[in-house]
Amino acid sequence: MPDPQPQPQQPQTQARRPAAPLAGIKVVDLSKILAGPYATMSLADLGADVTKVEHPEGGDPTRRWGPPFQGEDATYYLAANRNKRSVTLDLKTADGQAAVHRMLADADVLVENFRPGSSLARLFDYRELTARHPRLVVLHISAFGESGPLRDEPGYDMVAQAAAGLMSLTGETDGPPVKAGFAMGDLGAALFGLIGITSALVERARTGRGQYVTTSLYETQLALHANWATAHFATGERPTRLGSGHPSLVPYQAYEASDGHFVIAVGNDALFRRLGEALGLDALADDPRYATNAARVVNRTELNEQLGRALKGDTVAGWCERLKAAGVPVAPIRHLDEVYACPQTEALGMVQEVDHPTAGRLRQVAFPVSFDGVRPAVRTAPPLLGQHDDDRNQP
Repeated sequence: MPDPQPQPQQPQTQARRPAAPLAGIKVVDLSKILAGPYATMSLADLGADVTKVEHPEGGDPTRRWGPPFQGEDATYYLAANRNKRSVTLDLKTADGQAAVHRMLADADVLVENFRPGSSLARLFDYRELTARHPRLVVLHISAFGESGPLRDEPGYDMVAQAAAGLMSLTGETDGPPVKAGFAMGDLGAALFGLIGITSALVERARTGRGQYVTTSLYETQLALHANWATAHFATGERPTRLGSGHPSLVPYQAYEASDGHFVIAVGNDALFRRLGEALGLDALADDPRYATNAARVVNRTELNEQLGRALKGDTVAGWCERLKAAGVPVAPIRHLDEVYACPQTEALGMVQEVDHPTAGRLRQVAFPVSFDGVRPAVRTAPPLLGQHDDDRNQP
């Protein structure tokens, strides 16, 4: 009798530990707006102890970036500051600076986004910080980076999207440039900054020394160009806006049905043949103008005209059902109310709730990575300004 086949190991589902891989890491957050606060919120989601330092008069400007407001603060602020504590300090005073250095004495990470050349950048120069706190990992996020002719210029997300090319790639071919719906400049810098911090902490475990980590909205947008950049390098051509279209794949965009829009994503020739069969346009896959992806890219306009005429013959739901049955990747274009009512969103546990001192029950989009099947928890609501000034952990 043959030996039984070994069964795959199943994740442990009982007595799971909380998902807090950065528990024990102490973070001092001197940043404001979105890029820095989103990075530090991610660290807090992962279990780090994060203290947000704000100016006594008004605090983080995003507290007032509304409406909408929920409780005392704008929802913009609430989106990037959960799981933190808030203390108020005037960093331009000797007392405020001394308090920060007391916090840094046993901190692991400092995050700041002071404008290069500003008084605060000089007061908290990384060289002095490194000398006083050699194990400290310092993340500096700027608009345009540490060198170059734009180094000292201020920049918000849309400025970065314009200067780094994203707006030139976004929008309809015959329309004006459009910024991305998400704050991709800020969020890109936040996520690459998070990678930099965690990488520096791993290296500190080997060397015992911290590092000065820098990134910028501009640099991270260039990194996210990905295939757009390599195509430009190869051809020397200036890319143009394609609306929802893809520069290297056709059909791969939004199409109009009789009652709205949906997307079709054809990534290979076999899928294109399935699409043609589902649409009753079997001959398309044998037409040399469309038989290969390279040919379809060259003849994108003509092909899309044919597909467009056919797709207006049914509803979004009808096409999604028919194309899914044919194995063609397809999806309706959902609004946010539909996204957060979607069973897939619920099944993933991506929305959590937490009690807020003035806003009541607050819904938050959770951290999008799980550890051994456990998603990091939304433990505490975004703090009120100075909510923890009297906390025993205050410097």
